[in-house]
Amino acid sequence: MRFEVWLTGPESTQTPVARRSASRSVGAAYTPEAMGKWLVERRLTGVGHRLRHLREELAVVEEQLQQLAEEADDTRIRSLVSETPLADREHHDAQRHADAMAGRRAEVLANIAALEARQDALLDDLTA
Repeated sequence: MRFEVWLTGPESTQTPVARRSASRSVGAAYTPEAMGKWLVERRLTGVGHRLRHLREELAVVEEQLQQLAEEADDTRIRSLVSETPLADREHHDAQRHADAMAGRRAEVLANIAALEARQDALLDDLTA
């Protein structure tokens, strides 16, 4: 399929959208293959952006997890030494926070793995 635009009047009478589409369309052929490639490239760009954001989030989550795990370990030792219900409660709260962050880390890692698989599939589509 080929789209052609013939400019018959002064360009000033055309809307900016018409001028833009005319400049792209003159002599250009839009084939399904070209559109498919463009769509795959666009999806690859989106997946790349999401992967970058997830990797940044993973770095933050790992840093927070390390801090929470150290705090949970400290409260565990205090709980063992003091043997009070308050210290035990603090330990359980700290451990619960560390476990929640570990769960979030697992979610982010699973999302990264899924996006990497999607990226591989899109790359295969692009090279096929």
